Amino acid sequence: MVLTVLDFLFYGFMVVKGMVMIMKKNFNPEQNISSTGWLYVFLGIAIMISLGTVYSWSVFRLPIEQLYSIGTTQSGLPYMISLASYSFFMLLSGKYLTKNSPRFTITLGGIIIALGWFLSSYATNIYYLTITYGFIMGSGVGIAYGVPISVVAKWFPNKKGLIVGLVLIGFGVSPFITAPIARYLVVSFGVMKAFQILGITFAVLIPLLSYPMVYPPDTEYSKKHENLSDPMNEVKTVSMIKLKSFKSLYLNFMLGTMIGLILIGMTNNIGVELIRLSEDKVVLLMLLFAVFNGIGRPIFGWLTDKLSYKKAMLISYYLIITAALLMLMANVGSVVLYSIAFSIFWFNLGGWLAIAPTATLALYGFKYYSQNYGVVFTAYGIGAIIGVYASGVVKDVFQSYYAVFYLVIAICVLGIISLTQMPKCNKVEYDDNK
Repeated sequence: MVLTVLDFLFYGFMVVKGMVMIMKKNFNPEQNISSTGWLYVFLGIAIMISLGTVYSWSVFRLPIEQLYSIGTTQSGLPYMISLASYSFFMLLSGKYLTKNSPRFTITLGGIIIALGWFLSSYATNIYYLTITYGFIMGSGVGIAYGVPISVVAKWFPNKKGLIVGLVLIGFGVSPFITAPIARYLVVSFGVMKAFQILGITFAVLIPLLSYPMVYPPDTEYSKKHENLSDPMNEVKTVSMIKLKSFKSLYLNFMLGTMIGLILIGMTNNIGVELIRLSEDKVVLLMLLFAVFNGIGRPIFGWLTDKLSYKKAMLISYYLIITAALLMLMANVGSVVLYSIAFSIFWFNLGGWLAIAPTATLALYGFKYYSQNYGVVFTAYGIGAIIGVYASGVVKDVFQSYYAVFYLVIAICVLGIISLTQMPKCNKVEYDDNK
């Protein structure tokens, strides 16, 4: 079994490396981008893999339900609060920690993450676990999350959508590596001991990965930024929140991530209870889902660059509706429908986590990006709270996962309607507000 875990680590690394090499071919060497920047892309991916272990919650969910004798609504609390804490602490990190070095901020976040995992091993009830796994661990993820994005965006300002999506692959494919490891730890040592082992691991790994991370020198960054930035598009946070483009971006980011977080959190339960797969088979399928979650980020980042964030959002909504309709036709043994639908669901959550930062950079510029995206990202936390809680209640009330898929379709329709009011660009709007 140890060899199996090592195999997952090796193949996970090879998948990420292959994605990086494929995407790297999209860059023209004549653009004079320093190869040094690619070091931070690799480090960023590795850090994101560590942070993205939060998406493996569904592996722990059934054992937690059995341990504490609780239902779906309560077992979603740690996951819901971790995502909410992650988003709100990202706002605080963007506002107060931007003056520190990337190394300091990521290390601080990593230590808090490790503490959250370790303390979770002593949780005696779901509410204690909600504090340790939810609030403490989630806040650490929020502190560290935005830093690798900010670093690589400054090293590659002319390909921000693609390169940010590329680094975010790490967060998306994290379950490809961490879910089978987590499953092995739960089976071998029990869920509480698994929390403890993960805490110790991240206490060492995340600070180590953060050590080389630096922003580009001011002279090099300024030279790259000079011809790529529109001074009229450098929008302060206080001005940004007054714009129609912000309100529309915020609402749709909330709805899009709400859907993804609902379904990622229920992936294991739906596979076991609706499709009647074994937990081991569901974990293996989660490797496939994680790959789709990862590749969704550079693909939607590229779509946002090439088309527009509005068109990318519409594509995502229509894909999600298609997947939800497939699941409404699924029943016991519908492994193919389950595999296709959840690949699409995970793919689109990855997509939204590339659309939002790319749109924030395009609309409001580099200068205030950390603070601006910190505000935008609070929509993720609100989506997590509303979506995870509401979906748990819907499942418990109707005693059916089909009701959850109807809820997902309704959210998509609301998003599509709201997009008709989204402005194409904020520049004219910003001029009017001057």
